[in-house]
Amino acid sequence: MTEFEKIYRDYYGAVYKYILRLSGDESVAEEITCETFFKSMQAIKRFRGDCDIRVWLCQIAKNCYYTYLRKSGKTISTEDEELTRLPSDVHLEEKTVQRDEAMRIRRELHKIPEPYKEVFMWRVFGDLSFKQIGNIFGKTENWACVTYHRAKNMIRSKIEESDSDE
Repeated sequence: MTEFEKIYRDYYGAVYKYILRLSGDESVAEEITCETFFKSMQAIKRFRGDCDIRVWLCQIAKNCYYTYLRKSGKTISTEDEELTRLPSDVHLEEKTVQRDEAMRIRRELHKIPEPYKEVFMWRVFGDLSFKQIGNIFGKTENWACVTYHRAKNMIRSKIEESDSDE
């Protein structure tokens, strides 16, 4: 087994899961994950090892996903399709409230400045540790933790503001 085959075997699931969380679509996640490994195979010689390889692969995946969104003219999914695919034992009202709340969080997420937005996305959608996030930015684990919590507070306060305006 080559080194790249080992990387593919070890990290395919993490990259797929990350893109699935971003896109909410299994076929898109599969397509973007394949594209990610194709691009990383071409660029592996330029990987300097400054960060964890999982972080590097997820960064490539995120860029591929954003390129996909631009090319297809899509924005973040409204997840309307999920309502038609709900298992019969799931309470529809509860699922609708959860979906609406997730959309509110995503909407507010896109309004906060960098690096807060990206740190929040790496933590929530990428399941990265604060240490890994700090490595991406060339900062400390503590910086990543503080930045994440500030982002979370920004989103929470924006949602609370919109609730009080209604």
